Amino acid sequence: MKAILMNQPGDAGVLHLHKIAKPELPSPHHVRVKLVAAGINPLDTKLRAKPVYHPDKLPAILGCDGAGIIEKAGSKVTRFKTGDAVYFCNGGIGDEPGNYAEYTTLHEEYCASPPANISLEDAAALPLVYITAWEALVERVNLQAGQTILIHAAAGGVGHIAVQLAHKMGARIAITASDIKKSGLAHALGAEKPINYREQDFVQETLNWTSELARSPHPNPLPPAGEDTNERLREFYNKGAGVDVVFDTVGGETFLRSLQAARIKGKVVSLLSTPLSLADTQMARLRNLSICYEMMLTPQVMKLHDERIRQREILEHCTRQVEAGEIGVLVTHRFPLAQARDAHLLLEAGGITGKIILTID
Repeated sequence: MKAILMNQPGDAGVLHLHKIAKPELPSPHHVRVKLVAAGINPLDTKLRAKPVYHPDKLPAILGCDGAGIIEKAGSKVTRFKTGDAVYFCNGGIGDEPGNYAEYTTLHEEYCASPPANISLEDAAALPLVYITAWEALVERVNLQAGQTILIHAAAGGVGHIAVQLAHKMGARIAITASDIKKSGLAHALGAEKPINYREQDFVQETLNWTSELARSPHPNPLPPAGEDTNERLREFYNKGAGVDVVFDTVGGETFLRSLQAARIKGKVVSLLSTPLSLADTQMARLRNLSICYEMMLTPQVMKLHDERIRQREILEHCTRQVEAGEIGVLVTHRFPLAQARDAHLLLEAGGITGKIILTID
């Protein structure tokens, strides 16, 4: 079969098209999938430059996201059969084979049936970004209807999914983006407060926005005495002092300044591990902020089988939401498998809206 291999760490030039043997089933519970497409994520470029999880297992096939048709099923496979369409987030970090290839193998429990109303190519763009956004907003910060949230890089892969999820949950959404076109996309997906981070101070704009919300009529009047009146009074008091939740997909200075955009007792969830200075930590502690992190690869890296099944169940929820018209994925660039190097270069250049995929004949 054809596959993109990296034989050593480095820039996009280390990616080369090779012919290698078709993978055999590792166990009776595995399936072999003829891939139609593979999603490309920033994670892929980082692991290409520095294979942190399995540096001793080269050459490697990158790509966590895949979609295709089951070509062969193990003798103990019960959830699927040959010819079924599946999509998944599996492999691509150095141990199990990734999806920059014509075929891959994976445990049947990690496969989900893709949405029937979009192409398999587009489905390949969804797994990592949807699971990441879901875990961040639902499991880490427990976002609730009526709460305010600031989502950074809202037109990006994770960002544009997060905006749709937050909107479906009934949250009020501010976003950062680099231009009017990206802000327009986020607005169409449910955001109400666009912030151009190149021209505006996102912290001040966020504080101004929450102040405006505090002055506007509250959608729900205070409940009668005895029905959480104190909690609602605190809610009114805190409005105007920042958002309930910040979702940081950027890291660095954006993450550090986001601590000032969250309200007292607010929550900040980040995809990156930005170092905190003592002053940052003291400020976050003074404001009673909850800071948490989202890394959707943890179950795969730490080989947590039950957690990987739970993530597959999240993907099944994604299927239902896409089929109901509640969530969509924007694929803006499609490259043939042989041009994986060009796809990496484009992603690393920055400013991508939506997702990039590799199409596989």
